[in-house]
Amino acid sequence: MLWTANQIIRKFSTSSHYYQNKLKLALIGQSLFGQEVYTSLRKQGHKVVGVFTVPDKDGKADPLAVAAEKDGTPVFKFPRWRVKGKPIPEVVEAYKAVGAELNVMPFCSQFIPMNVIDNPKHGSIIYHPSILPLHRGASAINWTLIHGDKKAGFSVFWADDGLDTGPILLQRSCDVEPNDTVDALYNRFLFPEGIKAMVESVQMIADGKAPRVTQPEEGASYEGIQKKSNSKVNLAQPAEAIHDWIRGHDKVPGAWVVIDGQAVTLYGSSLLSGSAPAGQPLEIEGASQPGLVTKNGLALLGSDGKAVLVKNLQFEDGKMISASKYFSSGESSSVDLTDDEKKMAEEIRAIWRSILSNVPAIEDTTDFFKSGAASMDVVRLVEEVKQKCGGVQLQTEDVYMATTFQDFIQVFVRRLRGEDGEEELVVDYTIKEINNMTLKMPNQSFIDGKFEDAEDGKTYNTINPTDGSVISKVAFCSVGDVDRAVAAAKEAFYNGPWGRMNPRDRATLLFKLADLMEEHQEELATIESIDSGAVYTLALKTHVGMSIQTFRYFAGWCDKIQGKTIPINQARPNRNLTFTKREPLGVCAIIIPWNYPLMMLAWKSAACLAAGNTLVLKPAQVTPLTALKFAELTVKAGIPKGVINIVPGSGGMVGQRLSDHPDVRKLGFTGSTPIGKQIMKSCALSNLKKVSLELGGKSPLIIFADCEMDKAIRMGMSSVFFNKGENCIAAGRLFVEESIHDVYIARVVEEIKKMKIGDPLDRSTDHGPQNHKAHMDKLVEYCEIGVKEGATLVYGGKQVDRPGFFMEPTVFTDVEDHMFLAKEESFGPIMVVSKFKEGDVEGVLQRANDTEFGLASGVFTRDINKAMYVSERLDAGTVFINTYNKTDVAAPFGGFKQSGFGKDLGEDALNEYLKTKTVTVEY
Repeated sequence: MLWTANQIIRKFSTSSHYYQNKLKLALIGQSLFGQEVYTSLRKQGHKVVGVFTVPDKDGKADPLAVAAEKDGTPVFKFPRWRVKGKPIPEVVEAYKAVGAELNVMPFCSQFIPMNVIDNPKHGSIIYHPSILPLHRGASAINWTLIHGDKKAGFSVFWADDGLDTGPILLQRSCDVEPNDTVDALYNRFLFPEGIKAMVESVQMIADGKAPRVTQPEEGASYEGIQKKSNSKVNLAQPAEAIHDWIRGHDKVPGAWVVIDGQAVTLYGSSLLSGSAPAGQPLEIEGASQPGLVTKNGLALLGSDGKAVLVKNLQFEDGKMISASKYFSSGESSSVDLTDDEKKMAEEIRAIWRSILSNVPAIEDTTDFFKSGAASMDVVRLVEEVKQKCGGVQLQTEDVYMATTFQDFIQVFVRRLRGEDGEEELVVDYTIKEINNMTLKMPNQSFIDGKFEDAEDGKTYNTINPTDGSVISKVAFCSVGDVDRAVAAAKEAFYNGPWGRMNPRDRATLLFKLADLMEEHQEELATIESIDSGAVYTLALKTHVGMSIQTFRYFAGWCDKIQGKTIPINQARPNRNLTFTKREPLGVCAIIIPWNYPLMMLAWKSAACLAAGNTLVLKPAQVTPLTALKFAELTVKAGIPKGVINIVPGSGGMVGQRLSDHPDVRKLGFTGSTPIGKQIMKSCALSNLKKVSLELGGKSPLIIFADCEMDKAIRMGMSSVFFNKGENCIAAGRLFVEESIHDVYIARVVEEIKKMKIGDPLDRSTDHGPQNHKAHMDKLVEYCEIGVKEGATLVYGGKQVDRPGFFMEPTVFTDVEDHMFLAKEESFGPIMVVSKFKEGDVEGVLQRANDTEFGLASGVFTRDINKAMYVSERLDAGTVFINTYNKTDVAAPFGGFKQSGFGKDLGEDALNEYLKTKTVTVEY
């Protein structure tokens, strides 16, 4: 009886749907979407009494059938439901026998008779990928894009005897992004949200709350399935219309133009901003201006002078090439096969033979498509080769681009060897002669091992804070770029060599990367200096030097990540072994700040990679250049493509998309507390991704009268003015004991006057420019508020009268606890000083801890007992005693309270990028 009671309580407390109304359902349809709807409905407690799907094709069952058969659900695979417009009696009877109360039709390509549609108690509901009554018909997603709709969406409606005309039960919509494709819309919104909506609709019906809203005829449209014959591109229209036509026909049936007398199908369209790029002219039939073959693809010019970029071209014989290679598509170099590779080639020949059963023999010149292969055969070929040949990385595009057997084998061998058949890395550099060296700075995004312009061609200027001049134009990435980067990282994690790599081999690559960073350290430090304003000597030692140390430290951890063996109660008479495994999370997003661009990249990325993850990193918009140079070095180090991706751009677009992306499993962020809160919320709402946050600080530094004065002055100044005050752990407030306060301030001002403010590349400079103008203006305003509130401005407080964004080192005293300066972080070279009474340890501790931040803190005293007591009572993630800013790659770093959670550096940092799996074996 006790057991029964416990079971009842458990069901009530853990399953919110347990006592809801449930239905007996018939699932009619097919596809992966149908499979996911089926699985989700069963999880919600509904009983699927029958699945009605399509027959097996080439011996393979539809995904919906696979899932249902695995669960033991009755599965019916009728080739058709009607003959000459009349229902087949035995088919209808077999359907009626399951006793469904509702038909659920997530995606169905068959015609279902009305006596089946109307048979259940609740009738039938259908998913349709448009906002009905707009775009009725089978190609709704395509027409959404072809017509340039700004909104896309789907409808769940009650089936009737019309074509997508039944009453609406539920609708959802989303914005259409400028470069969305059919696949992008489907994967981002229509697929995941459609599954949820189908489940929600069924529950509404079960609860008796499902509406039936009659579709209006006003605004209704019906568009049929497009055929290849009428999908030719009209080039005499604006670029946006051309782009919409191409992306709306992407994949099937494919928009086409006539080039050199043959129809060429266009894939992968994006709108370009600004003027058309430079390229080699290409005559296109019907175009008023030639197309341009550029390094990024084929640019088509619209009637409005704007341009569309097309990435891939497919010829009439089925062969596909990169549009950028149009004039060199006939050039190729073959590789000689080893004996093992020749054996694999014969295995692949057997696969071709099984697919092309109509061909007597597979010769080297046999063309896959001319022999009758279709798109489903492409998928089969790729998957069978991957299965039989050790998971070698092939994509469907490889088949389209290498259509003959001999060309396909060449691609296969290059993939097998990890050569990928790609040219040497192409980099669009910004080149400058600075600091007695030639700087070569990449300025494009880095996605899937390649430098690329932003999808829409947009760029922005990154500024040298020393004089306000433009250093370079940099790719301004969009949501589409983020999606491609995440897809590349996901592919690299699940299917690439990185995921299968021995941890020691992974360590070797990270050590090599660290060696390359050291080899290029002067170049990296110079870029860091001109892009962030860091004094060159500090950039060389800390920004770059600690970055190198970080990668070497975590490279050493790669083969030392271990689980545990755990003794548990045995299941007699058998025995059990229980152990844990530490596993990587998958795709991780990293968003870094602008104060230490390269070092913050290293602190997070090194631990992430050592743990075996792949990553997409967004550098700060104002300091992207060292991250992009780092990307170049990763290629030289041999890091596989897709493992590291760099997407410069705005936080509102790139950062937000990374927070929202369903394929990102972890996000590490360093930045402000308000943005950290927004990121945490987005990560929770999207897919509950793991988060680590290193946020704002207002770190207290307590200086007792018994300190070593010279050291306390030197370190106290460093705690505030280090890296121009743009330092996460900067001492935001100094508490100086009353008896030494005046002497301490006088000595500090004396030392400030000796500081040299100037060009950060000058080796004698002590204090460089603030990072960017907006921050400079904020610091001036901060000082003005301090004066207005009654704090004493002892020194500085103004912008230096010279070009660039230079702020005077500043000292405020008489700062009371209620003042703005006492509570808010400046993130600049502003020393905020308050007195505390002689011997009042408890009082100063209370004041030091009276903040919502808890990143760092410090204490100066010769009394070790006092120092240890204070360190125990300070509520901060790091406490410095008689030193400051002393971080090390082996020591964990992170804050408390609203300074965030999670750790960078040290062994603790690995935990942020790992998950623990428990395995129990009975033997």
